[in-house]
Amino acid sequence: MDDDLVAKYAAEAKAAMEAEAARRVSEATDPQEEERLRNLSLHDVMESDHFVPALLARLGAVRAALDGHGGGIAVTSATVVDGRLDLVLDLTGACLSCGAAPGTLEGVKTDLEGDGEIERVRFSAALLDTFDDLGREFILAHGKVEFVDAPTDSSEA
Repeated sequence: MDDDLVAKYAAEAKAAMEAEAARRVSEATDPQEEERLRNLSLHDVMESDHFVPALLARLGAVRAALDGHGGGIAVTSATVVDGRLDLVLDLTGACLSCGAAPGTLEGVKTDLEGDGEIERVRFSAALLDTFDDLGREFILAHGKVEFVDAPTDSSEA
């Protein structure tokens, strides 16, 4: 019985957070433009200024955290492997110094890997330098993301 109650409250809390995140994103963005960006083929916009906005439009609740805290994502590397994208991303803005960055990274990875055009999302190893020793140790031990060295690209939002 206790497990059922905990599960019920967890589901209610998750639904409330997702609804609040969706509300915040819709207040800060143009819903029609977001829909247009979500419907673009990432392959078609890979080499354009629409690539990062199209990626952002595919994010769920983590988008509210990025937007609300003055952060964003940058594409360090984007390659096509067997018809799907293999991305190496970086965080930008205030997200670099935020204690919630490990959760943000995991949210970005999960949301983007849920898109049929994306095979894998990893993050630039340079991000690790933005964490203090404790944060770096924590994300390496408990983070569900991978860090890699990659060539720099200037796609940013």
